[in-house]
Amino acid sequence: MSSFRFEELHRARASRARRGIFHTPRGPVETPAFMPVGTKATVKAMWPEQLETLGARIVLANTYHLNLRPGPEVVQALGGLHAMMAWDGPILTDSGGFQVFSLADMAKVDEDGVSFRSEVDGSIVRLDAERALEIQSALGSDIAMVFDQCPTSVDDRFEVERAVDRSLRWAARARAWHGERGGASRGQAVFGIVQGGKFEDLRRACARELVALDFDGYAVGGVCVGEGKEAMHLGMEHGAAELPAEKVRYLMGIGAPEDFFPAVRAGIDLFDCVSPTRLGRIAIAFTSRGRVRVKNARFARDRGPLDPACSCTVCARWSVGTLRHLFQAEEMLAGMLLSYHNLHFLLDLMRRIREAIAVDRLDELEADFHSRYGAASAAEEPA
Repeated sequence: MSSFRFEELHRARASRARRGIFHTPRGPVETPAFMPVGTKATVKAMWPEQLETLGARIVLANTYHLNLRPGPEVVQALGGLHAMMAWDGPILTDSGGFQVFSLADMAKVDEDGVSFRSEVDGSIVRLDAERALEIQSALGSDIAMVFDQCPTSVDDRFEVERAVDRSLRWAARARAWHGERGGASRGQAVFGIVQGGKFEDLRRACARELVALDFDGYAVGGVCVGEGKEAMHLGMEHGAAELPAEKVRYLMGIGAPEDFFPAVRAGIDLFDCVSPTRLGRIAIAFTSRGRVRVKNARFARDRGPLDPACSCTVCARWSVGTLRHLFQAEEMLAGMLLSYHNLHFLLDLMRRIREAIAVDRLDELEADFHSRYGAASAAEEPA
């Protein structure tokens, strides 16, 4: 039996929302869960102990970027990702498939894989189904993702269909490569990724073919790539609809708090995004009233907390006026504090979502969230 398994604890009455536990060799992860992103073997501006205090139980790193620098051989020499990140919990590594989209001007796709122009030294870097898993094996992550093609167009059905076909062929190769080396019994699970853009039939067909390959878990990818909110929500709903209840489901790259609710209702268990730390470094905060630009002039003499409803250390100890000063003075501490606050906001929201599902009160939590979230934007003014 695989040491990776999903246990469903409670299912909502009116949707596919569920509370569960994703069991891994490095410990359990209560779901739904948000996973902080440590692209280059660090969650920016955060100590591992801080992540643990905030309630994070699983983090991410990125295969493409770590392959460029420092390289999988160096990661191995340094003891693997867990040693480098000083993190004892599970680590998931993305495969580099998203970079096919985000670095499209530096990538050339063919039927067997993708050739990238390195942003570090200009050399050609090759990723394909087998090489992506080989690198992730060397990195030592607990969960590896198959290499897929995230299409650059959200409207061109022909391009999306070709990307789905390629991704499925690559997924079959990845599944074979992983199985030949002992599968998850060797300590590393592999997840398939559902593509298909905004097209329901492509999403469902892709999911069904991936399920037939019997991966250890499944992700819905290619969302939040310019298709608009409605199409994004439909894409994740259609992608998750065909996935088995006994396997964990992961929605890739979603970090806007308002998007968690429709995703959870679609049956999603895991989320990740760079947004909390990326926004934190540019003075944008998640609050119970919506997003707030901390550099705004109206906060210059404000002695109150950034978010009166927040229980994090930042809101308890620093005024929003002080936070604004730190950003204006370009102090390093500014981005550290706001990254901490933003991660607290998302991880705490996930905690409340889990609790609401357990007592069938997700509707009430969502209504309360939306009644307040977004109110801050009306009061924003130029810095």
